[in-house]
Amino acid sequence: MARAGKLKVYRTAAGFHDAYVAAPSQKAALAAWGSDHDLFARGIAELVTDPDLSAEPLASPGVVIKRSRGTTAEQIAALPARAPATSRKVDAPDEDEGGPRRSRAKVAPTPTPVAAPKPKPKPKPKPKPKPSRRALEAAEEAFEACESEFRRTLRKITEREAALARERRELERSRDKAVEKARAAVEDEKQRYDDALEEWKG
Repeated sequence: MARAGKLKVYRTAAGFHDAYVAAPSQKAALAAWGSDHDLFARGIAELVTDPDLSAEPLASPGVVIKRSRGTTAEQIAALPARAPATSRKVDAPDEDEGGPRRSRAKVAPTPTPVAAPKPKPKPKPKPKPKPSRRALEAAEEAFEACESEFRRTLRKITEREAALARERRELERSRDKAVEKARAAVEDEKQRYDDALEEWKG
């Protein structure tokens, strides 16, 4: 199993900012952002692996760190442009210059041609969803669990080896004492035998 309390850094979009948070899981990150939706499944939240971007969130686990995306000028440039208002000027008919004025019949104004409606733009195809990281994260957790299990087993073997080494040293000390005692007994008995043999020979 993965080590408890291990922090990862996650990021999601928040307006013109990126919201970073260091949390032990995606669920904890969503709670820190105050989101009831799975932003990771929707492709608008992701794991951050860049050490420079991860340093500040890791220093304050559970605290949402916001960083601006681009400069203020770049953010204003990204806003949708307003269409300029169009004005229509109707020129009054010119009066004849010089000579007596003649009455003119009222002429109906020329109707302004109505522009043909612009064709509706074709809807943009929906972007493909971001690939899911679930399989990768499951593989990473399995790798950590495997590595942890072997480390535990090796630690137990090392402890048993240390215990056996202590037992060996104690056995060797006991052997040395017993052998020395037995050798002294042999020497004593040999001396007594030699003395008895000399006495027997007369």
